[in-house]
Amino acid sequence: MRSASSQPVAPTPFRDTQRASSAQLVKRAWWIILLNLVIPGSAQVLAGNRRLGRIGIIFTLGFWALALLTLLFAFVSKLAIFTLLLNPLIAIPLGVLFICYAALIVFFTLDSLRLMNLPAVTSRAKPIIIAFLAITGLIASFITGTIGSTAITASNLVNKMFVNSGSLEPQKGRYNILLIGADSGSNRFGLRPDSISVISISAETGNTVNIGLPRNLSRIQFTPGTPIKKVYPYGYNHDCGGPCLLNAIYKSTMDNYAYLYPGAKKKGSTAGMEATKSAVQWITGLKIDAYVMINMKSFVGLIDAIGGIEVNVKKALPIGGQLDCVDADNERGSICPDAMSWIEKGRQHMDGRTALWYARSRHNTNDYDRMRRQREVENIVLKKIDLQTLLFRFGAIAGAGAKLVTTDIPSGDVPKLMDLAFKAKGKGIKSLQLSYPVIQADNPDFWLMRQLIAQKFKKYN
Repeated sequence: MRSASSQPVAPTPFRDTQRASSAQLVKRAWWIILLNLVIPGSAQVLAGNRRLGRIGIIFTLGFWALALLTLLFAFVSKLAIFTLLLNPLIAIPLGVLFICYAALIVFFTLDSLRLMNLPAVTSRAKPIIIAFLAITGLIASFITGTIGSTAITASNLVNKMFVNSGSLEPQKGRYNILLIGADSGSNRFGLRPDSISVISISAETGNTVNIGLPRNLSRIQFTPGTPIKKVYPYGYNHDCGGPCLLNAIYKSTMDNYAYLYPGAKKKGSTAGMEATKSAVQWITGLKIDAYVMINMKSFVGLIDAIGGIEVNVKKALPIGGQLDCVDADNERGSICPDAMSWIEKGRQHMDGRTALWYARSRHNTNDYDRMRRQREVENIVLKKIDLQTLLFRFGAIAGAGAKLVTTDIPSGDVPKLMDLAFKAKGKGIKSLQLSYPVIQADNPDFWLMRQLIAQKFKKYN
């Protein structure tokens, strides 16, 4: 006689749907949805093809293990994460695996629909069950696939944008990056910087100061020992061949003295940029480690990619129009018939085109306010690009960024600078505008400018 323990165990309703009632099938369907969401493949192990389900569980466990390791690294060292994920030998294979896992989730979701045996379900909950399964499966596959494609895109973008080798060394504990907003529109011959500043970052704390320089700064000297200094030994106010202003150095050098910098292109720069670096170094007293040039025309694509920006407009500005488009109160007037439209006063949500007009408009304003608006837009964009925006809009951002930025920052320094950028974002970027009324562009006090920079560094080191 067999003992009770030796009796064969009857199949459960979870696997043997023939024995299950409609109510049990509904309960079973909700369990399948939950299992498919949390551990794709586990529903197949319990109710379908066990071998296939185990593949899904292995992928899922690997995904969660990687997510936990990433969180751990985020608390210990963001630099380690950036170094690993921006390495193409690691990022691209990981990205491919994540995309494969996303496809696997879609497959398991469709197979889960089959496992539910919905024809036998008579409950009114059937449409809701199908909708929940589809939504949860799509969300899980979308997030996983987005992570994979972002990893691949980020690695490709970094390797395309940052082509220089070598490494930057902080000068007196700071990295000094020349930031130029450049305009090479169809109505101009060659490129001319519209905004010029130095982003100075503490190598230890990430504290960042944006030092704004007037583009119409005059009486400029060049750093001793640099090639352009031989052309203008007495400064850029003697026989420069045109307006001897800071923003004219780039084009003048490219047109007349490119031969002085034969190795510029090889290291990701240009003769005009190297000459501008030399001038900015002399003006600020800071060693310029690298440059980042932003094409203002391509800035439109970046702003559209992040969903636009919110700007508090101080004064109405015409889109189009002439220099005398103002009334007696210096506000929006009726004497500007050729303005295409207006950017009104107050808080405005701007797309890329409107933001570019806001940053570059010369009408109803002055040159110093124009420079302020350009830096305002740059800072708003930097603040808006957070982790969530990068994750869900990275493809569009990367597409805009490839056309937007030119730089000679070495690729090996990108993880380190990204780590410092996140620190700076949390603390806020401090601003130092070396312009009117503190500094007179046509008769600048360079000693005062350097003193103001030193004081700012001392306060925000």
